[in-house]
Amino acid sequence: MELRVFTEPQQGATYDDLLAVAQEAERLGFGAFFRSDHYLGMGTPGLPGPTDAWLTLAALARETSTIRLGTLMTSATFRHPGPLAISVAQVDQMSGGRVELGLGAGWFAQEHERYAIPFPDTRTRFDRFEEQLAVVTGLWGATGPDGFSFAGEHYTVVDSPGLPKPVQTSGVAGGPPVLIGGGGKRRTPALAARYADEFNVPFMSFDDGQAQVERVRRACEEIGRDPATMTWSTALVLCVAETEAELARRAAAIGREVDELRENGLAGLVPEVVDRIGRYAEAGHDRLYLQTLDLADLDHLRLVAAEVLPAVS
Repeated sequence: MELRVFTEPQQGATYDDLLAVAQEAERLGFGAFFRSDHYLGMGTPGLPGPTDAWLTLAALARETSTIRLGTLMTSATFRHPGPLAISVAQVDQMSGGRVELGLGAGWFAQEHERYAIPFPDTRTRFDRFEEQLAVVTGLWGATGPDGFSFAGEHYTVVDSPGLPKPVQTSGVAGGPPVLIGGGGKRRTPALAARYADEFNVPFMSFDDGQAQVERVRRACEEIGRDPATMTWSTALVLCVAETEAELARRAAAIGREVDELRENGLAGLVPEVVDRIGRYAEAGHDRLYLQTLDLADLDHLRLVAAEVLPAVS
């Protein structure tokens, strides 16, 4: 089981905060540093304010050397697909081939209102999301003298050279790995089967997550794709400690209750957390994204690296 660090900077973090976490995660041996792509805090003022996901990752690409970097998830409402493909390819080059693109339809209406970003209805957002997947991956994989063309309802591409090219070419689409996630029962599994290297179950109960994984497996089989070619992952809130008092302190620091976190997150004393990770491994999950909400508590990550990571790797 690979453990990855996942941060939510819109809740209140500077670039320097993120740099400290990314570099410590790299030093400790975590598999990746991921961040959300949001522009507004949720239930908090989010001071000093948001940081842009791909601008952050570009900087981190030059200030780390081995850890993988990515988004969980970039909103398809935020960027046009051509510039997004260019940005991700450029950061992939800057990192020496360590970038992964998590892409989703977008859901948080308020951040769109606050920052003048159009927010269409759910069906339109998914239509645009599907076309973005086609365009971004098509640009990365474009070869030959005629380049890449695409005629969609929302986006049109004519004879694009599809430059710059990313370093990575091993993804399903011939570029960096693409992540898709969520709980949608029809379109999400179909899009994942077609475009994703990894499917992520975000903050669901174990049983609900397994039901969604089965939907994606069936969607893969329906188009003749072997589900074994998909990487399976889950994102969970992290709160682990060596004593109950320390656990209570860490839960309070992120505004959560210990009992609720034990039920819904990856929370508890070290042996409990190791056992819960084992349950996901037995169910076929390859990765866990540890949602780390108190970015100042680097000792939290050090504990996981020292006591949990060796037991589950």
